[in-house]
Amino acid sequence: MIIVTGATGQLGGQIVERLLARVPADRVGVSVREPKRAQALADRGVRVRQGSFTEPAGLAHAFEGAARILIVSVDRMGEEAVRQHRGAIDAPVAAGARRIVYTAHMGASPASRFQACRDHAATEEALAASGVPWTSLRNGFHAAGGLDFLAPGLAAGEVALPADGPVCWTSHADLAEAAAVILADERHRFEGPTPPLTATEALTFADLVALASELTGRTVTRTTAPDDAFRAHLAAGGVPAETADQLLGIFTAAREGEFAATDPSLANLIGRAPVTMRRLLQERLT
Repeated sequence: MIIVTGATGQLGGQIVERLLARVPADRVGVSVREPKRAQALADRGVRVRQGSFTEPAGLAHAFEGAARILIVSVDRMGEEAVRQHRGAIDAPVAAGARRIVYTAHMGASPASRFQACRDHAATEEALAASGVPWTSLRNGFHAAGGLDFLAPGLAAGEVALPADGPVCWTSHADLAEAAAVILADERHRFEGPTPPLTATEALTFADLVALASELTGRTVTRTTAPDDAFRAHLAAGGVPAETADQLLGIFTAAREGEFAATDPSLANLIGRAPVTMRRLLQERLT
């Protein structure tokens, strides 16, 4: 059986859908915090069990009988995220899983300027120490994040963000497809970290603004906001200081080229060219 955690989330949900296109529903299980939210999957024959990274002991039941387990990383950063990931890794080990697959991030490194990448590196260390074969999906930067940063400025006609660098923005749908391929077919097996699973083009926010201007026929400008002004703007909107620093880390890491790599591995896995940021931006604008 293949178990997917976080199956009611944006990435995990798409992974399950694509996995069901490849394997029978009775070979798929999900571990979710609120089983009622996964009732539609249960109705299709997917095994639904309650499981939470904050209660590792309860994951034993959720992971029972699993050959492969996908741990979808939590949507937070820092020590708590790593603690939850370590707890989630202990459960597959206890359940006798033959492989753990984990959703990480391109640029994962203890030296990254972005907290999430440091967290992923720490989690990969825990996976390596687990004694179970593992694969870490070094996913390209989620395109949805770039579009969210861009959206307020597009409406105002001016995108004011910190200085950045090229980022290989990659769609959730393509990353979900790749994860499903790896989970369903052991011929597509990676030992340890994968190569960067990315789209084919790295773009700055200036590039995205130019695309938006072209697609909308309206003039949109890109201006550089000082780091301190960016923090202050987030704080004024109620964002905690620690979170503001973590978000700024995206830009400081991008300046150093941490998210600029492109690689053909994603295209090879899904059997087609990844979706472009132009297309995603066009869909968001319409």
